[in-house]
Amino acid sequence: MFREKYARWMYDWETRLTTRDENRVVRPLEWGFEFIEPFLAAHGFGAAIPTPEALRDPAASEAAMARINQLLIRNSDVFFGYDKPTDFRLEERHPELFPTNVRPETLAKAAEIKRLAAEGKTSPAQFLRFTSPERTGYPDNDLVNARWYPAPEHKDPKRPKQAIVVMPQWNADAFSHNSLCAIFNRMGISALRLSKPYHDIRRPVELERSDYAVSANIGRTLSACRQAVVDIRCCIDWLEDQGYEHFGVLGTSLGSCYGFLASAHDPRIRVNAFNHASTAFGDVVWAGQSTRHVKQALDDVGMTQDRVRELWSAISPISYYDRIASAKAGGPDKRVLLIYANYDLTFPLPYSLQVVEAFQRIGLNFEKRVLPCGHYTTGETPFQYIDGWYMGSFVYRAFKSLRREKASRPAAAPASVPEAEEDLVSR
Repeated sequence: MFREKYARWMYDWETRLTTRDENRVVRPLEWGFEFIEPFLAAHGFGAAIPTPEALRDPAASEAAMARINQLLIRNSDVFFGYDKPTDFRLEERHPELFPTNVRPETLAKAAEIKRLAAEGKTSPAQFLRFTSPERTGYPDNDLVNARWYPAPEHKDPKRPKQAIVVMPQWNADAFSHNSLCAIFNRMGISALRLSKPYHDIRRPVELERSDYAVSANIGRTLSACRQAVVDIRCCIDWLEDQGYEHFGVLGTSLGSCYGFLASAHDPRIRVNAFNHASTAFGDVVWAGQSTRHVKQALDDVGMTQDRVRELWSAISPISYYDRIASAKAGGPDKRVLLIYANYDLTFPLPYSLQVVEAFQRIGLNFEKRVLPCGHYTTGETPFQYIDGWYMGSFVYRAFKSLRREKASRPAAAPASVPEAEEDLVSR
């Protein structure tokens, strides 16, 4: 009896939170081949681009997009590959909120943050900036932004430098997850809080929300995901340049999907915290409450869940489960945390349970934690503190184990000196 009442109360609360924003826009279905065509043409896959005649036929366009997804899955190392940026730089500016809702209290908070900055009552912060390898045609979006939280120098000079890339949820403002980064700093772990494509300072001026990251534009959504993944990997490149040795990624909701795909294609990412996880991108869009406006656009043209799943299969974690278990292929073992919620209406529970089953089947080294709430209610008291404890304690333990792993390795033997050089040294 109590369990049923609690479930009803939680579902009601979750529904209120997912319906309070009234600025969700139903955008019509678009195939968006123009967003994926530059990648295909540049990497020798131009034959997959449909002809102008095919583009006039919805069935032919859908079939072409489905074939492109299968092509991308078979060539995922190329799809999620990139050329390392050459314009990494740190910028200093006052943080802004960049809200994605128009509720009065949120707009008032954003205005107050701007006022305090203008009066010199807040401190500027450092942001890593560079040009994303994935170009989208939106200049603001293509300039990557990641707030930099460097950990203080440790007193032990032999301690390996460790860092984590943090990616909040879809439509997060620019302050979301910043407190986690500060906590990681106290653990001796540096953090880059990465703005996802089309989010906060990267959001095009015509948008109130980060709609272009996930929308009924099929090709643009594929491009946004590729951009997010290569941006994560570029952040790891920059961290390596700064002398960091151990790397992790923490993602929430959509950020979890991006983080999974990055880790599946980058063995350097050893610590993985997936905060809310699901199987197929299309299943979440179709069945989740927070994407009901996207589903409406797909419904309007008679789409089905199976067809939508196929159209976004190249950006679905389920397509890359074998890759995340890199230890089985002789690669470095990954530490993985999987968090899901029992009353989730955005990442429905059956899909999260399928992730658990898949991780068990492939023998992944993972921990699971279950929240007694939903997706949006995770950000409410007391659940936000439970969730934060799960993530923080895991990240602490996972990076500590990497330090122990390094310390346990035998020291490399000094290189032998050829006889001729030995004579020179003795002289």
